[in-house]
Amino acid sequence: MEWLVAPEEDALCVRDFIRRRLPLSGRMLKYLKYREDGIRVNGERVTVRRVLRAGDRLELAVADSTPAPIRPVALPLDILYEDDDLVVPAKPAGMPTHPSHDHWDDTVANALAARYAGMGIPFVFRPVNRLDRDTSGLLLIARNKLAAGTLTRAMQRGEIHKTYLAVLEGEDCPDSGLIDRPLHRTAQSIILREVCPPDAPDAAPSRTAYRILARGGGCALAEALPLTGRTHQLRVHFASIGHPIVGDALYGIPNGRLGRQALHAHSLSFPRPGDGARLTLTAPLPPDMAGLIDRCFPHLRKEPV
Repeated sequence: MEWLVAPEEDALCVRDFIRRRLPLSGRMLKYLKYREDGIRVNGERVTVRRVLRAGDRLELAVADSTPAPIRPVALPLDILYEDDDLVVPAKPAGMPTHPSHDHWDDTVANALAARYAGMGIPFVFRPVNRLDRDTSGLLLIARNKLAAGTLTRAMQRGEIHKTYLAVLEGEDCPDSGLIDRPLHRTAQSIILREVCPPDAPDAAPSRTAYRILARGGGCALAEALPLTGRTHQLRVHFASIGHPIVGDALYGIPNGRLGRQALHAHSLSFPRPGDGARLTLTAPLPPDMAGLIDRCFPHLRKEPV
């Protein structure tokens, strides 16, 4: 990453410039100080005591020097945005986000490891958000330590906005609402979540805002905004109000309409690391969910979601 020193920053030392401009941890700063090309000004290696002048170009070597031990596997994966700090793929349904038991080489992490290995770029998988295996849509992934820290803090401050499209069972869902119900892990499973009392020892505050876009075919099309980021939050919340997501085998009723839960991470808006510019990205509906929406809500054909 690099920055041009502005006139008002003239005479600042590198350490003070970093403290003012960058959310850099002490650990990360120490890493840069001892890396051969960690901190450079106008192409010359410097210490944090170097005094900067307006117009100087400060470079920090935040890119990874060695890859993480994830097996590169060439898998199809659409990339919707990419720069030196982050990459945003559109994850297909059926592809896990990261390796786990029984899924060591068919994940987004494997696909990206292969992508960057082909470019000769070391890659460490740093997802800022995650999606369930059978949920499609946008993933935000940092490509270096500094970007990961910046985006994580933006997430904690509520500056990253995610919008999902979900097809719900039943047409009688209220037009809009805020589902404010704490969640916790069930006693019977390490996977399943459920609504719980606010005073439960492991209760995690969970809030989902939604509005209904269309009704028909015994279903409702919802636009959902998770205001917190709990595991299975949208799936549990919609099931808790009597309108589970179509095809959700864990929290609803499996049916022949779709071979997975009808849930798609449709749009993502976030401040870009480095310059803070807000990016808003949209992932097109995959064919299976687009087909379901077309069948249930044919009146939307002239008004595509």
